[in-house]
Amino acid sequence: MTDRFSRSSTGAKLAICLLLLALTSAAYWQVRNCQFVTFDDDLYVYDNPMVKGGLTWEGVQSSCTSFHAGNWHPLTWWSHMLDAQLYGAHPGGHHLTSLLFHLANTVLWFLFFARTTGALGPSALVAALFALHPLHVESVAWVSERKDVLSTFWALAAMFAYIRYVAAPGFKRYLPVPILFGLGLLAKPMLVTLPFILLLLDYWPLGRLQAGAPAAAKQGRAGKSKSPRPQKLYWQLLKEKIPLFALAAGSCLVTLAAQKGSGALQSLGQIPLDLRVANALVAYVKYLLKLFWPFPLAFFYPLTPTPWWQAVGAALVLLAISAWVWRGAPRHPHLAVGWLWFLGTLVPVIGLVQVGGQAMADRYTYLPYIGLFIMVSWGAFDLTAAWRYRRVCRGLGAGLLIFACLLATWLQVRHWRDSETLFSHALEVTEDNYMAYNHLGIHFINQGKLDRALRMFETTIRLKPSYSHAYNNLGVVLAKQGNLDEAVVEFKKALELNPNFLIFRRNLAMAYEQLGMPREAAAVLGNPR
Repeated sequence: MTDRFSRSSTGAKLAICLLLLALTSAAYWQVRNCQFVTFDDDLYVYDNPMVKGGLTWEGVQSSCTSFHAGNWHPLTWWSHMLDAQLYGAHPGGHHLTSLLFHLANTVLWFLFFARTTGALGPSALVAALFALHPLHVESVAWVSERKDVLSTFWALAAMFAYIRYVAAPGFKRYLPVPILFGLGLLAKPMLVTLPFILLLLDYWPLGRLQAGAPAAAKQGRAGKSKSPRPQKLYWQLLKEKIPLFALAAGSCLVTLAAQKGSGALQSLGQIPLDLRVANALVAYVKYLLKLFWPFPLAFFYPLTPTPWWQAVGAALVLLAISAWVWRGAPRHPHLAVGWLWFLGTLVPVIGLVQVGGQAMADRYTYLPYIGLFIMVSWGAFDLTAAWRYRRVCRGLGAGLLIFACLLATWLQVRHWRDSETLFSHALEVTEDNYMAYNHLGIHFINQGKLDRALRMFETTIRLKPSYSHAYNNLGVVLAKQGNLDEAVVEFKKALELNPNFLIFRRNLAMAYEQLGMPREAAAVLGNPR
């Protein structure tokens, strides 16, 4: 692979980078005034002793041995610790760090595709859509989702290291790839699909299936022009990814252990396989639709039974697009790469292995949407290639699209201003959103509005009787109101639904202690007297 950067285009690249930074900053600058929200920000930052103490050796050790919040991602914890060291409990600083990573990722996506394809226009459009699409607001404006922007940064670093290795294969050039990939996995395990992405890049834009690298590259330097047979070449490209697949497999095992221990991993008894498959098919199509019409957006989309006809219809849509892409792959390889990128990178979070109660999530598109942005950008340039006024049409079309995304993102960031705004908006645009009611109740507890909190948790339980946290939260409100006997009943219900959750046990034990029942309290904690 030759280096496609040319001196003549250095000024254009610099101008595009500055423009991307300016547009993204304009869309997101108000995030510095956003507050923490009660949707996991307490677990990750402001109520987490491991983070609040700043970046300390004790905290680093604890992050490496902890499955706190149902994940094992020590690099993400170190990022939050450093923020706590720099900004304390001021949320604006934490938000600014996430924005800086998003800005860096935006520029890196442009530089990556500009280098590997030599096409500045489509590369700039991919980066602009990545920077400004409103579905990415959740990954940037939600402090607890730092893991998205952080893991993508390391993924991009690994991808740059990979194209450097492809240009001149060798062990020393290959070694940074698994190291940087490992750092990305330590930020968010969803990155396990990166080896798959690299295989797609081998096809396009790197063209390694045609070039015969790495074996052909070595033969070429020796004066031999004969390329290996396709089967041998495929094996060579797959074999060099084995260390990466091994890292991904290890990350999957650790993640499953962490999520199972937290109770977030749903069993087939809780959510049957047919419901998971149906929801996954429909979710893929919904993600496609939200690419073009990203409204309405919410922090949580409840998982509900999917009608069979919707699942069948979604499957037909996906098959039709796949057939169209497959047919056009020889002439338009970017369409195949983009489509498989989108489908493949969503697999860990599409719901076949269900974690939590969401049907889909905006944050899950942060990396997968790159595939669709590739299809849109290069597809648009292909479509207009024969037009007489193609440059004007491309410029106007891209400008209008970017402006629309910027405006939509600016509006969406406003919904993340504080907890009440975020959860109230979710209730406005979704139906029966039990998670919004639950977290709005937590927000009211923090404000001392116990009666309003009580109503929120009662509504949550009515909508989702199996949601254990709602019973626990209701018990907390009752205990604060002095209704300890009623609180004990609710804590018991929470514990029956989720016997392994330590907080439920502690709350029940505290209620027993306040009722003057130390023996019962000790029994709940596993210390019978």
